[in-house]
Amino acid sequence: MTTDAKFHIGQLIHHRLFGYRGVVYDIDPVYSGTDEWYDQVARSRPPKDEPWYHVLVDEATHGTYVAEQNLEPDDEGGEVRHPAIAMVLGDFHNGVYQPKQRPS
Repeated sequence: MTTDAKFHIGQLIHHRLFGYRGVVYDIDPVYSGTDEWYDQVARSRPPKDEPWYHVLVDEATHGTYVAEQNLEPDDEGGEVRHPAIAMVLGDFHNGVYQPKQRPS
């Protein structure tokens, strides 16, 4: 994870453009997808040289890949309901998911 990232793993977020809630489970310091995906999906053309976030979407079964400029902290604060939460994140405490402990 980069220290320049505004958000951290386990933090609840809100997508500014599409209005969904989610939780960050991984961070890329810069865009790491394909040019084809960017051209087709990233319609607002967010910067590729800033952090991008892997997000599990609340009340969905999919995740998203989102540029930092399209995210803001989530104000609701409740748990995110997604079937993959337990696979990638730990317990939910004080409005934040704990990073999953990786085996040594």
